[in-house]
Order: sequence, then C-alpha cells, then structure tokens
Amino acid sequence: MRNRPLQLTFLSYFWQVISISNITKEFGGTPLFSGVSFNLNEKECVGLAGKNGSGKTTLLKIISGEVQPDVGEVSYPRDMTIGYLPQEKKITSLKTIKEEALDAFRFIHELTERTEHLTAEIQNREDYHSDAYHKLLLELDELNHKLLLYEPEKLLAQTERVLFGLGFRQNDLERPLSEFSFGWQMRVEIAKLLLLKPTLLLLDEPTNHLDIESIQWLEEFLKSYYGSVLIVSHDRALLDNITSRTIEISNGKIYDYKVPYSGYVTLREERLSQQKAAYDNQQAQIRQVERFIERFRYKNTKARQVQSRITHLDKMERVTLDEIDQAAIHFTFPPAPHSGKITVECRNVGKRYDNHQVLEKINFEILNGERIAFVGKNGEGKTTMAKMIAGVLDHEGVVKLGYNVVTGYFAQDQWEMLDAGKTVFETVDDVAVGDVRTRLKAMLGAFLFRGEDIDKKVKVLSGGEKSRLALAKLLLVPANFLLLDEPTNHLDMRSKDILKNALLQFTGTMIIVSHDRDFLQGLTSKVFEFRNKGIKEYRGDVFEYLQKRKLQDLKELNSKENKSGSAKRTVSDTRLKWEQKKEVERKRRKLEKQISELEQKASDMETKMEQINAKLADPSLYSEEIKSGGLYKEHDRLTKILEEVYAQWERLHLELEQLAER
Repeated sequence: MRNRPLQLTFLSYFWQVISISNITKEFGGTPLFSGVSFNLNEKECVGLAGKNGSGKTTLLKIISGEVQPDVGEVSYPRDMTIGYLPQEKKITSLKTIKEEALDAFRFIHELTERTEHLTAEIQNREDYHSDAYHKLLLELDELNHKLLLYEPEKLLAQTERVLFGLGFRQNDLERPLSEFSFGWQMRVEIAKLLLLKPTLLLLDEPTNHLDIESIQWLEEFLKSYYGSVLIVSHDRALLDNITSRTIEISNGKIYDYKVPYSGYVTLREERLSQQKAAYDNQQAQIRQVERFIERFRYKNTKARQVQSRITHLDKMERVTLDEIDQAAIHFTFPPAPHSGKITVECRNVGKRYDNHQVLEKINFEILNGERIAFVGKNGEGKTTMAKMIAGVLDHEGVVKLGYNVVTGYFAQDQWEMLDAGKTVFETVDDVAVGDVRTRLKAMLGAFLFRGEDIDKKVKVLSGGEKSRLALAKLLLVPANFLLLDEPTNHLDMRSKDILKNALLQFTGTMIIVSHDRDFLQGLTSKVFEFRNKGIKEYRGDVFEYLQKRKLQDLKELNSKENKSGSAKRTVSDTRLKWEQKKEVERKRRKLEKQISELEQKASDMETKMEQINAKLADPSLYSEEIKSGGLYKEHDRLTKILEEVYAQWERLHLELEQLAER
C-alpha cells in the first residue's frame, strides 16, 4: 500500500473504487478487527460507525497510509489523492490564519515552474514521434489539469470563502494562528483540506471543532463535493444529511448498510431481531431432533431414522448470533465535599491576546450547588473563561474560588493534559492517593479499560478512550466543583447518556461548556451567554433560555451574532464627558464626524462584501458570474478600498484618543 502525498499527485476526475481487502490489525496480540473488506465508490459519502475504541480511527489511518495493516491491503485507483483530518494534531505554526491556509498551496509555485520548464523544453525539441517527447506532453497535460483545478489566480478569494464559511471573520485573517484556541486551529486544518480538493476525504470527528452554523456550512459543502467522503462523527444530523451508506465496526467485524445513520440504526435492530428469531427457531428444531435421537438411539426398528437425523444435524448450517457489544462506561461522581456559600467570584475580569480583546470587565458570582451552562458562538470566550477559572490562564481582574472549593477540570484540549508516554494505569496511579489506590483497576474497568487495556500507552488510545481516561481522573480526587469544557466531544451516544446521568446525581457546583443542546437539556439551571466580550445571564435550562431569546436553536444565536458582527463601530465620548475646553470639544466633534462618515462608508462596503462572500461561500451555487471571475475581481477591489478606509479610520481614532488624553 502506498501513501501518496496529497499535494503532489494528479487529481483524476474518473476513478472506480478504493478496495479494502481482508484487513487485519492487532494491538498487543489482540485483534482490533480482522478480515475487513469493502469498497469505496466514486462520489460516495459513507459514515463509519461503531463504539469508541472499535477501530474507526485506526481504519481511517490505514486507508490514508499512516498505519500499515498486519494483514491485507488497500488498493488505490491510479493517480488519486487522499486528504485525512485526524481528531488530534499538534499545531505550532507562527503564521497568520490567511498565511497558514494559503500554505496548503505552496506546491503550486513548484508546479508553475515545472510547467514553464516543460513548455520551454517541448518548444526546443523536434523529435515529435519519440517516446520521450510523448512523455513530456503527458506530464505537461497533467500539470495543466492541476493548475486548472486549483485556479491559482483565484486562490485568495477561494481561501477566504472557505474560512468565512467555517466561521472566521475578516479581521481574524491577519491574526496569528497561535492566538486561537485548538478548535479554531483545527478549523484551519479543515479549510486546508477542503481547498486542496482531494478525491477522497477522510474526516475523523470534524464537528468536534465547529459550532452549529459552521457544521451546517460543512454539510452543504460536502453535499456537493466532487470526490468521495468517509466520515466518523457522533453528530447524527450531519450523518443523516450527507451520507447514503453506513459501515459499522463491531466486535472486530464490519457490517455494510446502504442507508444513512438513522436508517442504519433501524436496519441493525431489524437484522439482530431476525437473526435472534432464526437462531431460536433453529435451536428448537435441534432440541427436537436431539430428543428423537436420544429416545430411539437403541431401538433397531428406528436405527435408520436415527442415523438420518444424526447426519442431518452434522450437515446443518448453524445460525450464529453476533455478539452484541453492550459495553459502556458506568460511574458516579464521589460525594462533593462541603464548601462555602460562594464557589466562584469574578470581578472586572478580562483577557486580551495582543490587540484582540476576548473578554472585558466580567463580573459574576456562582453559588454553591448552582449548575451553569456556558453557551455562545465559538471564539466569544467560553473556553477562555473556563481556563481562567481553572487557574491555567492568566488574566486581568480577580477570579476567586470560595472556601474549601476543590475543582475537577476537564479541558476541551484534553489530549494536551495527558502524558502520551505513560500507560493507562500509570496515568491514574500517579494522581491517586489514599484508599482509592486499591480500587484503581476496578475503576478503570468501569471506564472500559480491562485486562491488557490498562497497559496501553496513552499515545495509542483513540480520542474517545482518552476522554474516558480523563473522566476517570476526575474521580480520583473528590471535587465539589466540576468545570467541564466540551466533555462529550469524543464520546459515543451511550456514553453521553451515562455521563449526563452521573452529572444529574452530582451534588456539587457545575459549569459545562457545550454546543450539545440535547446533552444540556435539564442538566443546568442557569445559562451564561457569551457575546460581544461580555456575559448575559439567563435563568433556567438551555431550552428555557432559547425560548426567552425567541430562538429555535443555537444556530439562530450564531446567525444573529454574525449579522451583528458587521454593524458599525461606534465611538464612545465618555472620556470627554467633563472636558470643558471649547477648542478640544470642537476638534473632538470634527473627528467624530469624520469617523462617523468613514464608518458609514465601511458599513456600505462591508454589506457589499457580505453579499459577495455569501455567493462565494455557498457550495450549491456556481453561477456564470463566479465562473467568469467577475466576483473575484470585485472582491479584490472592495478589499483594497476597505483596507484604505480602515487605515484612515484607525488614524483618526488615534487622533481622537490623543485628544482625550489632554
């Protein structure tokens, strides 16, 4: 099996199938799956299902070429490309968002140079009928096809189109990637894959890094994607909307269903029910025949009939029952130790990353026993606030925990919190103290780490297994304050339900950061909505909050936030409220008028930009206007004008600020 570099392989528009033949993979002598065979067809979107740890991620890595199977092979069509999005990836880039996204196309310069070299060589040759000349023509044709596919003159606009679709704003594009959370960094990785247009996309839990609006944009993009997609996701709606086939991995075998996820669940239950009925019926027949044989075994008059039935049993093709995997985590949180009346107190809390203010002058109290949901669009500061409360991020203002508060913190980027070189057992053994040390193996068993599993290195665990291990660590020190940032990202549906049930029984204080509306329902009694650098408090659970906001779901919240994001910036005059000098007032009014005029101009230009971006970002539209490049030219023209307006606006603002300091 070969792993072809994505950016250096000719993208063929016509290919037949990828053939996965008799794949077997073992870890520590235990088969993860064996004898796996199936085909992936052209322009097909397939969902890969199975419980956490069943081997979904490993199978994707085998198909991508990252991991080699112990037995079997993956056969690729000629000249196809594969793009693989892992669940986890260490990102250390110092580039801006735009630079990092455009870095996916760094190979185009090499293609252009090679094309120019081949063109010059062909022009200088006269051996028109030779094999060497023919090979040069073929290579040049392939390179031209590549350049035609990527359209180098439109790369900037195409890149911005995808970044905007994934939730980035215009002013985000020039900010360093390192300023953004892991989830936003992974969005850039998604953008790079989509821009490279591989013939096969392998996506491992892409929605873990997206809010609802971006998930829907990705759905539309994948619906009209020209290649094939194999996706692992616990987002039922996404799978139902984009897939036409579901491949399940269960107990080391695969089952292929030609339906989306919900249809697969129904058909799976029907198959198991029919299989059980056939098994029970055959077992009844076998028992009847065995009773006949036993009763008449020693009667000469029945010898021929007995022998006939013995032969019948020997030749009978036995119906076997698939082993139904009912394994799921099972746990409850320890009783919460007593603590004071106030759990968390925040006074004038803020956080700035260089010139980007995320949160500003935040004030709130969380009382003992309260259950709070942090909601809002990605990038508004939910995870930032969670980290500040957990004490792992510096900040402005005061964040104070109450008397005897013991925090159990589950980070969104939990993979960074675990030591990849340690085993599962060592991970919990290093933290455990007291009597719990004698019960570590039993506790790990409740989180599905049994037998040799406890000796696995953290680095070989799946995303779901790492999440379960992180949850297990929460139980080692009895906490009275749980701070959970996207705890369901890597959990299967059964594990989500069990976690929710455990949280419902928890007697302490709780903050949960989540986009999972169903998970939050009935779990919290108060909602903190993060918006415009601040927090607004709502009483009730997430559905009562949505009703109060007159929203149908969290998607509408994100949509309204996007619309408000392009509103005009206003200038505060409170700093000059008590300024008495007439000359200063006159200059201030003049500057404000000029700024207001610039803001109106910028607003008008942004409205036009939004209209163009909406057309470019809609994967279902591909109008003649887009084909001709007219929209791209207008996009570039407006971008230049906006940059000039913003530069002048910033200069006037600086003058206004200097005036206010007098």
